[in-house]
Amino acid sequence: MFLRPNRRSKDGKDHTYWSLVETVRTPDGPRQRRLCYLGELNSSAQARWLKTIEVFNEQGEAQQLKLFPSHVEPPADDPQVARVLLDKVRLERTRQFGACWLGLELWKRLELDRFFEETVDEHEADVPWSRVAAVLAINRLCAPGSELAIEERWYPSTALDDLLGIEDGKINDTRLYRCLDRMLPHKTKLERHLKQRYGELFGAEFDVLLYDLTSTYVEGAAEKNPMMRRGYSRDHRPDCEQIVIALIVNSEGFPFSYETFDGNRADVSTMETILRMVERKYGRARRIWVFDRGIVSEENLQAIRRRGGQYLVGTPRSQMKQFEEELLKDDWLQVRPEVDVKKVAIPGGEETYILCRTAGRKEKEKAIRNRFSARMQDALKRLAKTIATGRLKDRNKMERRLGRIQASHPQVSDLYEVALRDTPEGVRLFWEIREERKLWRGLREGAYMLRTNLEAGTAEELWSRYMQLTEAEASFRALKSELSIRPLFHQKEPRVKAHVMVAFLGYSLWVTLKHLLKRRPAIVPQPSVSGVNNAQPLSAMKALALLSTLQSADIVLPTTDGREIRLRRITEPTAEQKTLLQQLCLTLPERFELNRKCSVDSATA
Repeated sequence: MFLRPNRRSKDGKDHTYWSLVETVRTPDGPRQRRLCYLGELNSSAQARWLKTIEVFNEQGEAQQLKLFPSHVEPPADDPQVARVLLDKVRLERTRQFGACWLGLELWKRLELDRFFEETVDEHEADVPWSRVAAVLAINRLCAPGSELAIEERWYPSTALDDLLGIEDGKINDTRLYRCLDRMLPHKTKLERHLKQRYGELFGAEFDVLLYDLTSTYVEGAAEKNPMMRRGYSRDHRPDCEQIVIALIVNSEGFPFSYETFDGNRADVSTMETILRMVERKYGRARRIWVFDRGIVSEENLQAIRRRGGQYLVGTPRSQMKQFEEELLKDDWLQVRPEVDVKKVAIPGGEETYILCRTAGRKEKEKAIRNRFSARMQDALKRLAKTIATGRLKDRNKMERRLGRIQASHPQVSDLYEVALRDTPEGVRLFWEIREERKLWRGLREGAYMLRTNLEAGTAEELWSRYMQLTEAEASFRALKSELSIRPLFHQKEPRVKAHVMVAFLGYSLWVTLKHLLKRRPAIVPQPSVSGVNNAQPLSAMKALALLSTLQSADIVLPTTDGREIRLRRITEPTAEQKTLLQQLCLTLPERFELNRKCSVDSATA
């Protein structure tokens, strides 16, 4: 690492600009990468145009210094002169800057700084609680971790102390836990605030609501949390207790509201609670609800109709049998290369059914059926051989073995007629495929059915609207993958709910970034095999990863009189980072000026 001069002439005067560079290895050989731009140092020929820099001493008093290289003679008898030893310049206190700075900019764009200042900063504190809340949410977006991990590893490695103006040593797990307790009571106000901001920033509308549920498990017994129960685990952790999380988003993925339920709560039993909750927060309105077949019941649909609402929902396959003739007809409408739909009206009914079939889904389900059928037939053949050779003679044991085979292959057991029969040679196992069931299974494979009380809309429009449910699924993927909502380590119910609230805040920042990139597509050149650059859009997490290499650091300039001048600067962005920042309409700060006590340039003896 060294200082590199860059010389140029302007208006008849010679200027020398300095930058801190390092040598890096690249596929094309060693190259020099600029870390920070230091600016211009004075020379003896510039006596009339001397450049100064404002620094602060240990008492916080401002002082103007004129910097000269050590080999240049400065003007005589000037106490404001400092001669820099260029060969001893070093870089210290490197901190992660880009990702957490972007998270803070998103936080401000959603006006969450103002919201939490109004709700949790009613009493004076060493660190304003609104800033601690920002630390929690930005961590969930950038590098999700526990409160202890934030204190010990993540926060000290970031520039958030400079960005938020928080003094050294003020962020610890106790303060983070106490902030969780202060945030939780404002859940309803927060949801209303975010809904308003999404409308102002993106014109988001919430007439169509996508509703889905997921679960997340806890590490530990959680004996003090009555919500933690064992239930259907979507995380494939039936050994752990869990809670159920219900999320409502609009058709673009903007969160509308969320709720937590006991871990053993059935999906179908949550709808009435959610309807009452939405009415309490936002009033009664003619909303369109979209959810999958796991939440469908006649009682739930009646509850929506009773409130004047509309719905577009998936339907259990057991109801598809009554439309067998429609499945056989050739009047399907192709809406995608592999997707066909058709609208089926029920005579005298208020509802419409939409039959859908997908070629890729049909092949997948057929392959699954064939695989399980082959396994079941192999198991039946082994059992038949064991019986025929006389190694198994007890009929009760034969029936138990047969029952285990059927229980192990529930996907296809109904396709086989299986029986133990007495023959002259003794008891034998016989089975055959039920052809009518096999034909029906082949007919329904790849097919599914939607149900709606919407009067307007073609089959294609209704199918496309139902496919928006993937936005809710994408929200859960973001919560579980990028934002790491699982597993839970909190053992008390309020802390678990506050953890979910922080994850909800992290998702709010994530979806805001996603739509900013979508509105102004962030294009980063990607080299192709042919050598021609292919432009590809960035996802939210890729944008964060791209900016995460930006760092803040202190350039330490030792002087000939024994002082050290410390300049806190941000590393030079790459061309890709500059393009991304331009498309997000963001400008990197040249220096930190939010808190002079810990963030601005300083000089020490």
